[in-house]
Amino acid sequence: MKKKIVMNNMIILALFVFYIYVLLRIILFKFRWRDMTFLWQQLQRNLGNPDHLMYQLQSGNFIPFQTIVINIQSLSGWHDFSNLIGNIVAFIPLGIFLILLSKDRGMSFIGVLARSLCLSLSLECFQVFFSLGIFDVDDLLLNTSGGLLGYGAIKLCRRLIENTSNLVQERDMVEK
Repeated sequence: MKKKIVMNNMIILALFVFYIYVLLRIILFKFRWRDMTFLWQQLQRNLGNPDHLMYQLQSGNFIPFQTIVINIQSLSGWHDFSNLIGNIVAFIPLGIFLILLSKDRGMSFIGVLARSLCLSLSLECFQVFFSLGIFDVDDLLLNTSGGLLGYGAIKLCRRLIENTSNLVQERDMVEK
């Protein structure tokens, strides 16, 4: 039984690593591959030229809900839909993995909130430092919401399984 638990944990960890890899490919590289030389050159250029880094930051969105409202008002295009829904959906697995990988599967709502926000903030900052995109505070909101949705989904599933198990046990007791 212990071997099975260890094997399940290894599988979950491997899936989490794969998920993080895919998340990086989607958010940072927009499905394109960038070699390390390119990334190193971008980082050197930005760190060596603070004006360019400041320009990158100034072109970002620091006003909460600005991009979200724009995307909702113009949901006609694929880009608007994918930006709005994709940022949420991309982080749902994070909330699930955080629970599955936490000790005794007991990470709190605040723990998932903080980790989702930190990962999202890190990715947004990487986009700025490597000139791979712009900083958008709305992405932080949407990504964190996705992590929390994953948390809620796993908690709901766990509660449904427990309730079903309790009903089966009660039925078995009544039948005896």
